[in-house]
Amino acid sequence: MPSIMPDIANHASAQTEGTLDWVGMDNIELPLMVEVRGEPARQVSAHVGAFVNLTKPKAKGIHMSRLYLLLDTLSTEGTLCGEGMMKLLDDFITSHDELSDHAKVAFSFDYHLRRKSLISGKQGWKAYPVTLTGELKQGELFIEMGVKVPYSSTCPCSAALARQLIQDAFETKFEGKETVAAADIHAWLGTTEGVVATPHSQRSIADVKIKLASPANGFPLKQLIDQIEDALQTPVQAAVKRVDEQEFARLNGQNLMFCEDAARRLKHLLNQQEEYKDFWLRVNHYESLHAHDAVSVTSKGIRGGYSA
Repeated sequence: MPSIMPDIANHASAQTEGTLDWVGMDNIELPLMVEVRGEPARQVSAHVGAFVNLTKPKAKGIHMSRLYLLLDTLSTEGTLCGEGMMKLLDDFITSHDELSDHAKVAFSFDYHLRRKSLISGKQGWKAYPVTLTGELKQGELFIEMGVKVPYSSTCPCSAALARQLIQDAFETKFEGKETVAAADIHAWLGTTEGVVATPHSQRSIADVKIKLASPANGFPLKQLIDQIEDALQTPVQAAVKRVDEQEFARLNGQNLMFCEDAARRLKHLLNQQEEYKDFWLRVNHYESLHAHDAVSVTSKGIRGGYSA
């Protein structure tokens, strides 16, 4: 084995000179301990992107192995939190002295939470797709936290049309009768003839991204998920009994919403949170009536921030 191995990145010049915005690696698979506020630190299986800029026009490239080894140290010895992300990004830059002054890292993983059913108290796991992205530039840390939260949406137009059909069926059933016993109406409403139509509903996704100051005591991920589900009122369920399914039907009937309604609820919610410096959200209703989706997109609207 030769005692000295060639290092092209250190000793060769670029074939074509120029600076580059980002150079690094993506889809690195790592187990990580993540700190979420209000939850014990938990291991997740993450896919990671690690990048630095390249400021020297003549440099052949960066030292990708250094980025990987720093991530490996985080995986085996550290915890993903605001402080840990700051140190990781600073190490990315210092390990590329004179080559880079800007670093970025992006983590994506499923975060599992135990969720209780609506009435019976049965519990089950729900997985929420999460992204955590950090950038360090000129000593300033920027953190973005994203999550996708599933819920059920029932169409207000469809509900109105279903009610009209039920009214028409009632008139047909009891036509010509001056008085009708309440017991007869009650019994009729419990049949398929009584409820001749139901509104259409569909699984929907709230895709939310927020900008954070460096978070103390872990990322406010569970807090954000709880806030979104409380605002929308119809989160999808894990373990359920019939009493829970009935309550879910009631909640859907009392929370009719177009995608515009859902987006406005969430925008109002996020505007009240001082900790969230900026936000962007996209509401996707995966239509059961149409073969396409209904979508609303909005943002906080601050200068230089997210745009829809």
